[in-house]
Amino acid sequence: MTDEELEAMHERKRQRTLARQKKSVRSVQFRRTFWILCAALFVFLDQISKWFMMEKVMRPQRMGMEGPNFQDWISQPTDIIPYTQVYVTSFFNLVIAWNKGVSFSMFGDLGAYGPIFLIVVALIITAVFAIWLWNAEKHFHGICNALVIGGALGNVIDRIRFGAVIDFLDFHIAGYHWPAFNFADMCIVTGICLLVFVSLFVETKTRHRYRKKMRVKRHQEQRLKERFKLD
Repeated sequence: MTDEELEAMHERKRQRTLARQKKSVRSVQFRRTFWILCAALFVFLDQISKWFMMEKVMRPQRMGMEGPNFQDWISQPTDIIPYTQVYVTSFFNLVIAWNKGVSFSMFGDLGAYGPIFLIVVALIITAVFAIWLWNAEKHFHGICNALVIGGALGNVIDRIRFGAVIDFLDFHIAGYHWPAFNFADMCIVTGICLLVFVSLFVETKTRHRYRKKMRVKRHQEQRLKERFKLD
């Protein structure tokens, strides 16, 4: 093979490598953009669900009138509706409850500076999950991180606007009520539970299979070496 042919072969190989690298970079950028858009979608769904429950369901029930449209509600101050409950089934009610704590009404007695403290904590947690999202290698992990980020930011918006989070889903049985929650809480809990489950059971099992496969491979290589020594 002549020098010119070798040079052409190396150039074609280099071009293929560059093409694969560019494709990989575009794939990573697309996934990151998609995950960020998912987080924004979860924030939007959380806020529109709270608007609908507060202004289209509870305000007519409580005051006999509908509230503003979503655009006006999200951009302008609005009156807070006192606790209101609408019976749905024997185990589920729709409510308007103002939660000054975290998800499922925990830590609701932190005093006057509680909302500020919880906003700061939520933003720190959001930043951590945002870093994990940016560095995620698997699509599943990116979606889970987007769920947590969207839910956390949805509740932060409530705290900034109202000083408390709007909860409206109330499940109960035999007189015991599970703390009311909202769409953002479901996003947070779902994202974290899926990440923990995959980390503990799926990825651990995958790592175990990989280690077992490598042990078998090393054992086979060792046996081959011993066989050649004997021969």
